[in-house]
Amino acid sequence: MPDASPTSPARSTPPRSAALLLLADGRLPAGGYAHSAGLEQAIVQGWVRTEEDIAEYLRGRIHTTGLVSGSFAAAAQHRTAAAIAGGDLDGLRDELGVLDAELIARTPSPALRKVGQDLGRMLLRAMTSIAPEQAPVLAAAGRVLQQPIAYGVVAAALGLEARDAASVVLYESAAGPAVAAVKLMSIDPFATHRCLAALAGDLDALTDRAAAHASADPRDLPGDTAPLSDLAAEMHSRHDQRLFAS
Repeated sequence: MPDASPTSPARSTPPRSAALLLLADGRLPAGGYAHSAGLEQAIVQGWVRTEEDIAEYLRGRIHTTGLVSGSFAAAAQHRTAAAIAGGDLDGLRDELGVLDAELIARTPSPALRKVGQDLGRMLLRAMTSIAPEQAPVLAAAGRVLQQPIAYGVVAAALGLEARDAASVVLYESAAGPAVAAVKLMSIDPFATHRCLAALAGDLDALTDRAAAHASADPRDLPGDTAPLSDLAAEMHSRHDQRLFAS
């Protein structure tokens, strides 16, 4: 009789390419489409006004918070995959808790911490519904995780690699605000996707850097900062009129 245990997820997961496309789809009901990654407040403050500004905003984002998030996603995938392969999920929550604490320590803004936690919870909830056979793995990870760590857990549960997790998170860190820009600035959607296409080389290189941290000590993971993003998040949380949650 085939092994149907929760520690053998590859037998019931979609093919690797399909799983990767699923996670990268902006329509995944995990809440990301309700956030602009700080772009809305950057526009309000006058920091972003043109297509060229958007391009620089996206480039700066992937090289700072994007790299950090991608590295933590890769680390979470590595630890979750190891727990699955070893057939023992009991210690997974504690391991991921250490990663979660390290990522929170790299996120000065309380508003961004809450956003990350809310999005992480929604992602795990969505995947529990979409792939119920992976519920034991997702439950073992814990309900309260920052979004990049939740992405790593989900990637491992779907049979994806650490580099896949980093790639999805890095792409999402740019694609989210790029899509939001169309609504916020009435800019040509072709222009925003041109900005994304121009970042392809950077995204590949950063994905390799992030994936290289998969097995690193959590204390040694990247901590590249974007202070204006933290300031914008705090201002946005107190803004009366806003189209996006962050």
